[in-house]
Amino acid sequence: MTPEQRRTDTEACARHIAERLGPDLRIAAPLGLGKPHGLLNALYRLTQADGSRSMTLYTALSLTRPRPQPGLEERFAKPFLDRHFGLDAEDPQYALDQARNALPPNVAVHEFYMQSGALLQSGSAQRNYISQNYTHVARDLVVQDINLLVQLVARRETAAGVRYSLSCNPDLTLDFLDQAKAAGRARPLCVAVVHPELPYLSGHAEVPEDFFDLELQPETSPPLFALPRQPVDLAEYALGLHASALVKDGGCLQIGIGALSDALVHALLLRQRDNVHWRRALVALDPRGATHALAARIGGLAPFATGLYGASEMVMDGFMHLQRGGILRRRSWDNLGLERASAAGRLAAETPGGHYLRGAFFLGTRQLYRWLDEIEAADPDAIDMCRVSNVNQLYGNHQNLAALQRRGARFFNTCMMATLLGSAVSDGLEDGRVVSGVGGQYNFVAMAHELPDGRSALLLRATRNVRGAVETNIRFNYGHCTIARHLRDLFVTEYGVADLRGKSDGECVEAMLAISDARFLDALCAEAKAAGKLSPDFQIPEKWRRNRPEHLREVLGPLEQKGLFPAFPFGSDFTEVEQRLLPALAWLKSKSGSWRGRWDLLRALFHPGERVDGEDEALVRMELIGRGSLQDRVLRRLVAAGLRRRRLG
Repeated sequence: MTPEQRRTDTEACARHIAERLGPDLRIAAPLGLGKPHGLLNALYRLTQADGSRSMTLYTALSLTRPRPQPGLEERFAKPFLDRHFGLDAEDPQYALDQARNALPPNVAVHEFYMQSGALLQSGSAQRNYISQNYTHVARDLVVQDINLLVQLVARRETAAGVRYSLSCNPDLTLDFLDQAKAAGRARPLCVAVVHPELPYLSGHAEVPEDFFDLELQPETSPPLFALPRQPVDLAEYALGLHASALVKDGGCLQIGIGALSDALVHALLLRQRDNVHWRRALVALDPRGATHALAARIGGLAPFATGLYGASEMVMDGFMHLQRGGILRRRSWDNLGLERASAAGRLAAETPGGHYLRGAFFLGTRQLYRWLDEIEAADPDAIDMCRVSNVNQLYGNHQNLAALQRRGARFFNTCMMATLLGSAVSDGLEDGRVVSGVGGQYNFVAMAHELPDGRSALLLRATRNVRGAVETNIRFNYGHCTIARHLRDLFVTEYGVADLRGKSDGECVEAMLAISDARFLDALCAEAKAAGKLSPDFQIPEKWRRNRPEHLREVLGPLEQKGLFPAFPFGSDFTEVEQRLLPALAWLKSKSGSWRGRWDLLRALFHPGERVDGEDEALVRMELIGRGSLQDRVLRRLVAAGLRRRRLG
């Protein structure tokens, strides 16, 4: 690059881009972490200020910091958010404006995957959403006349010159540019925005200096967006235990993000490190042996002798913990001969190279970002960040190799709801509104059916709380479907595993009823019988009636007391005081959603219970000590009641 191609001033760089490309900006930007918020905000401001200009952005997963509601939520969350994200953190302004329906008329934002639930009330987001499989995005971008691609990158000086790493997002950039060239389309202006904290990963993520047309290296950069670690409850741990028995030693693993994935990772580590207690927990949950039978057939009960290989569109903290725990260690090579020798057990242990984790993008905690840096320095072949077409599908010239690398694959994804007939609801509501997006879920479900010994497992809680009431997440039918029932495979709840592959509709209904919450069994059974999908003389087995939260607490409680199921299995970004407040505030929130719950809160105001240790410290953290207004006194008594009743929630 010439000096004229290197910039340090973000606003000046934005003006240069606008002058070079003209009044109509059609921008592609990576999903998640790889979006350069500063440059996008500068381009957005230019467009806002000039009605003769237009800006159309194609992207996904625009990450913004949570916006807490006024009241107790804001008192608790604001100090934490300021501390965790940093006061100099920068949100994409277009995303904030879109969420409040305030985008200017000359700006359009098209996303194929949204921050979960964040844009349900945004009319423009719902209208401009593009429903696409992750692997089809690059293809569909080609026809959108993209003239600008912007991406956060890592930069390295080498003896051969400057090199860049696409780092967190080689997923779509490489596929899109290749497909645009193949289609005879003009190459967009490609701008690298250097971030000093972004891990430099080599391999397929590394590109030469002339890959980009402009480099922007601001004098200061806000901290990388880092996800806070969330708590895991007992029901989620139960689900993770069932799921962990489905994993086959020597196999391949794909996992997503969230509490259910954390529970699965924790259970896999427990299976490896403390197999006796892991088995005891599984026996307690599975006295009728259904999960054990599946483990014998497709999974395993022993620790991992060979280890696992990771192939996941998203690389997140769970893979770091599995590698550190000695589970993620089976290496693969991008060489069919070497891979065949490895699968046959004929490859020498000292064979150089090979990777044990392949991903298309990464997002997680700051601990994850440091780990990626450490692995790159110590073992640069270990992690391969590459294009999404390699990770999320088998098709193409790598099909035979990819199928061999992904032998014994278990693809774990989460969904919101499932039906008794085996379809899954993961991304939207029956009124058409989009909660998130299909992303790569369909890709992995379909791939599981194509691999000789692959399996797809969809994870979901059996119930959810809606405005203070408990509802089932397993329905007879629902007006939206993400994964059709002809792709049904494994479903996992806290009450067990339903293996639906190759089963008749009637068999699927029975299998799904067996992992449903007992409080909804009679109603679900009646719906299935009315539709002719369940025999009229079918009787619900008494053992299914134990599928209740109380039973989970009864059988796992003793092991929880021994410390096997901590609230934060991988550490917490919250202080000890904040960890005490979390369940108390969750209890208050759960009670405020219904008339019966609000009556409980009213009683708690007058009878808050006996004081608990650390109560004053918690009230100080909430800024409720020493305040004399009526509202503050009410809030103080409510928080105190929550602290004293937190185990009741």
